[in-house]
Amino acid sequence: MISIEQLSINFGGFTLFSNISFYINSNDKIGLVGKNGAGKSTLLKVIAGLQPYDEGSKNIPNNIKIGYLPQQLDIVDSKTVFEETLLAFTEIKELENEIEKGNIQLSKRTDYESDEYLKLIHWLSELNERFHLINGTSIDAETEKVLIGLGFQQSDFTRQTSEFSGGWRMRIEIAKILLKNPDVLLLDEPTNHLDIESIQWLEDFLINFHGAVLLVSHDRRFLDTVTKRTVEISLGKIYDYKVPYTKYVALRKERLEQQTSAYNNQQKMIETTEKFIERFRYKATKAVQVQSKIKQLNKIERIEIDFEDNSAIHFRFTPAPRSGNIVFETLNLTKKYDEHVVLNNIDFKIERGEKVAFVGRNGEGKTTFAKIIVGELDHIGETTFGNNVKIGYYAQNQSDSIDENLTVFQTIDNIAVGEIRTKIRNILGAFLFSGEDIDKKVKVLSGGERSRLSLAKLLLEPVNLLILDEPTNHLDIRSKDILKQALKKYDGTLILVSHDRDFLDGLTDKIFEFKNTKIKEHLGGIYEFLEKKKLSSLRELEIKDIKNRNSKKSEITKNKTLFEEKKELERNIKKISNQVSISERKIESIELKISEIGKLLEVHEANNQYMDYNSLYQEYLDYKNELDKEMELWAEHNENLNNLKISRENYANK
Repeated sequence: MISIEQLSINFGGFTLFSNISFYINSNDKIGLVGKNGAGKSTLLKVIAGLQPYDEGSKNIPNNIKIGYLPQQLDIVDSKTVFEETLLAFTEIKELENEIEKGNIQLSKRTDYESDEYLKLIHWLSELNERFHLINGTSIDAETEKVLIGLGFQQSDFTRQTSEFSGGWRMRIEIAKILLKNPDVLLLDEPTNHLDIESIQWLEDFLINFHGAVLLVSHDRRFLDTVTKRTVEISLGKIYDYKVPYTKYVALRKERLEQQTSAYNNQQKMIETTEKFIERFRYKATKAVQVQSKIKQLNKIERIEIDFEDNSAIHFRFTPAPRSGNIVFETLNLTKKYDEHVVLNNIDFKIERGEKVAFVGRNGEGKTTFAKIIVGELDHIGETTFGNNVKIGYYAQNQSDSIDENLTVFQTIDNIAVGEIRTKIRNILGAFLFSGEDIDKKVKVLSGGERSRLSLAKLLLEPVNLLILDEPTNHLDIRSKDILKQALKKYDGTLILVSHDRDFLDGLTDKIFEFKNTKIKEHLGGIYEFLEKKKLSSLRELEIKDIKNRNSKKSEITKNKTLFEEKKELERNIKKISNQVSISERKIESIELKISEIGKLLEVHEANNQYMDYNSLYQEYLDYKNELDKEMELWAEHNENLNNLKISRENYANK
């Protein structure tokens, strides 16, 4: 449906993409991954037509409509929610204006039989026909339907967009995209400003979306739930995996191991060839051979590997000073903004060493309560801190407060005191700032780098109550894993405001749900909480009730259908099992050939025999590529087989 052919983009002296080719089929659900700065957002902009490129081509059929959701929202706060959403209907609004102009012209004309009058009538007829063809008369009803589906109340329609949080603004943008009814959705970090309920809604929508989806996300769980294919950008190249994110990670590890082996072999060959050239460069009898070797080296396509720096990926928070048993407590706490009540008569208590999560929909008071705890907001009611409580606070917009004219090193050095100053480079290294990175100005850092720098500042003094408000926004998956491991080892009291289910999993043992001006305590982890929420959903109970009422009528039909479906399932299991066996035999055969050629290459190197070395090595690489493809195919067959077996187990329980 959409194809990118031999695309190249250069920024100054830096090559972002080098002759990449990429395609999107209808109904594809693709996760686009890679390190920060790899070019994920740029590729989305290229496809959306917002980014020029230096070489190659982009082929998009004229009838394909694209919906693009950027990472940074661009809403001008001069419209109501309804007015902003209506911007989705650009063509309809333009037609309305043209029709109105035409009708005004028509009312002023009296030359009813002239050619100009007849042309005007014909033009207006065409406009009206197009207007009705694209349902121009029902845009208000469609807009209302979508907004209500996204959780807005009718009373919200006339409110200014400036009154809404980032998550609700994201929903407005999503509503505009849905109303355009695109064939392809391009989504850049869509979950960054969404609460957990919104993310689950978005997951369901994308799974059932009729068209193709290409999304960038650092939410591992979101990628696994929505996508079936993972495309990685690494060192300016594209690697395409026909599996969701978690399976891609395993396959990528295998690919890097194979790449490393090929790289090492190539380096040995290059080193040996260079030694030959250096040794015989000035011998006339070897001049032809030397020139031949030089040409061979110039023609070699050098293997590149996207090495990960694992030298400093662990850090610890400073040991927490001991506090009282009760760290923080409230009694009858209330918070209002004018007449709008956010929190009402809240009794809350957190004890030493507890690690808890604040969850709930956007606008329910999570950040407000966090700011009350750190003393940034006034309130009604009592608040009490325990003995010797020292707070460390990371706000959602924490990175905005960093001086942009300072370097990374200066940012930490200016606030570090005492012995900690000798450890600044170690701290920055733990947060993936190394080498020349520490001399970068803050203003050139990406959102993720700024977030990491803000988190690094928390290490500079010991605290025993750590409050983090959405710390994973803009962090890539690796950085999130580093932070999570550090928080697991943190020995103080932790409050986490987060929508990231995978990040919260295994990190907190108590959930505080913010809803309808109240806070409800739930014991257990995030997935236990979400499971309870699903069971208590009124909508789900209503669906179950309808199913029960109709179950008797459909029992006979169901049994017959189940029998036919089981037969078809067994046929498919047998078919896929055969494909797995065939693929495994192919893999064994290819691996045997690779081993045999590898031994021959070693013999050639040992005996300094180079006549057939390059052709043997090319054959070795060809088999390696064939093995990569067969391994991907084998993984795809196994995934299909496992899914079919799970389905068989489900049928057995019916």
